[in-house]
Amino acid sequence: MTSRVRVAAVQAEPRWLDVSAGVDQVITLVEAASEQGARLVAFPETFIPGFPWWMWLRAVEWDGDILARYHANSMTVDGPELRAIRYAARRRGIHVGLGFSERAGNRVFMSQALIDDQGDITVSRKMLPTALERSVFGTADGPALLRETALGTIGVLGGADHFLSGACGAMQRAGEHIHLASWPGFTFCRGDTRIDAADLSTAASRLYARAARSYLLAPTAVVPVRGWQAAAEGRADVLHGGSGVARILGPDGHDLAIPMDPDQEGLLVADLVVATARYRPALPCADRALA
Repeated sequence: MTSRVRVAAVQAEPRWLDVSAGVDQVITLVEAASEQGARLVAFPETFIPGFPWWMWLRAVEWDGDILARYHANSMTVDGPELRAIRYAARRRGIHVGLGFSERAGNRVFMSQALIDDQGDITVSRKMLPTALERSVFGTADGPALLRETALGTIGVLGGADHFLSGACGAMQRAGEHIHLASWPGFTFCRGDTRIDAADLSTAASRLYARAARSYLLAPTAVVPVRGWQAAAEGRADVLHGGSGVARILGPDGHDLAIPMDPDQEGLLVADLVVATARYRPALPCADRALA
C-alpha cells in the first residue's frame, strides 16, 4: 500500500533565548506548513530557545547569567508552551517534529518531540550529547525516538548522533518510512580550524537515507552573526558566518526539493510516496508518550 504525503522542513532563525516568541514562531510555521498542504513539518535541534552556540566562549564568560537565561527559556514537557504547540498540531491536523531544550528540575536536555495530528506527543532525550554540548545539557537513558503514525514509521535523531553507528544502525533496522535528521545549523568560532560542517551534515544525511532506505527530512537553523548580540552578551565578535541548508532526501539520498540559500528562511516542501505495506520489525518502546 502506498500513500502520498506532503512534508516540510524548516529553515529559520530561532527566537534566541525567548521561549514565548519561539512558541509563537513554531505555531506560525506549523500553520504555514499546513496551509501548503503538509502533513508533517520538522524543526531543527533545540529550535526553542535556540542552540547555545555561546558554548564556544570561555566558560568564565557564559556560566552565569546566560546559562540561567537559557534554563529559564527552556520548556517543560507538561508546560503550557509545549501544550500550545500540541493544540496547534491538532487544530491543523499536522504531525510536528520539534527539537527543543527540555527543562527538568535544575537540568536541561536536548530533547525531540514528535506530535501527531491529534496532538498526542512522544518525547525523547538525546542520550549522548557531544563533549561541548555536555557543558550545558545532561545525558539520558532510553531508546531514540521511533513511532508508528498515520504517515508510517517516523524516527528522529538529533545532530551529531548521525555519526554514531550504533544509534543509526538501531534506527535503520527498525524500518523507518520517514527519518527526521534534526540539525542545529552551523557557525564557527574565530581561531578554530574551520571544517565545512554544513557539507558534512548533508553527507551524513545522504548516507543515512541510503542505509535506511527511507525518506529523510533535515531541518536546520539559520545562524546569522547578528543573532548573537543578544544571545552572546555582545560577544558576537568571536563568531563568524555560516548557516545550515535544509534538505528533503529520497531513499537514494537524492534531493527531492531544491535547497534554499543558506541564509534564506522558510519551508522546504516535497511530496513523498510512502510504501507502508513492506515488512516492519517491532519497534522498541519510545521514551515517554503523553496523550
